[in-house]
Amino acid sequence: MVMVRQDSPESAQQNIIIESDGPLVRVTLNRPERRNALSLSLMTELTAALRSVAGSRDARVVILAASGPVFSSGHDLREMRGLAIAEYRQLFETCVDLMTTIQQIPQPVIAEVQGMATAAGCQLVATCDLALAADEASFATPGVRIGLFCSTPMVALSRAIGRKRTLEMLMTGRPIDARTAADWGLINRTVPAVSLREETESLARQLAAASPLTMGIGKQAFYAQIDLDQTRAYAYTREVMSLNALASDAREGISAFLEKRTPCWTGE
Repeated sequence: MVMVRQDSPESAQQNIIIESDGPLVRVTLNRPERRNALSLSLMTELTAALRSVAGSRDARVVILAASGPVFSSGHDLREMRGLAIAEYRQLFETCVDLMTTIQQIPQPVIAEVQGMATAAGCQLVATCDLALAADEASFATPGVRIGLFCSTPMVALSRAIGRKRTLEMLMTGRPIDARTAADWGLINRTVPAVSLREETESLARQLAAASPLTMGIGKQAFYAQIDLDQTRAYAYTREVMSLNALASDAREGISAFLEKRTPCWTGE
């Protein structure tokens, strides 16, 4: 396991920790003393780290984890008091940039949720491609209770769990438990806390076994078609699949299947 620490200007601790283990890259939110609140500097560093991973030929899957008992409490309210409108816009634009980056990079991003995820922290989970959570994890968008409606989190949340469930979370601020989150589609499944890391890495290695080119094509196509009407979605994905079929990895994969052997991916 190779570890690279990111310098943080705001404390002796680092905002994030990056660990590489073969094709897996684990990115850990590392502000446990602040419940892993998404400060401006943390979001900026996390976005930069993800973009760096995107350019790596070795990195196949990203696991987004967190240190301490809380996955993320959302925006850091300490740095939100008394700002001017331009500063608020910068803060939320940085958050939107982070969420967009997660879905733009070619590698799958799996959220490994060990504890509570609230507000923008819940948005972070909803944005990731896949998510596993410990049995005791919980999720909430409680901004309405402090006079700041969770408007940007609603974008990711509504696309993950639908209108009525999203509005219930947004309007009441009440948390839901991990089992409910799985039933609603916010996460893929729950696992015992003691096996969360093992289960997440097992899923990550399954994804890493696929052609990185094919995975990137598929991820990009998924997010491009999801909000199109059916006719346009089929027109778009028909072209994507036709071009994908010309790739060397597609030809190798088909040949390997027919010849009953393990494919050898080149990423081309």
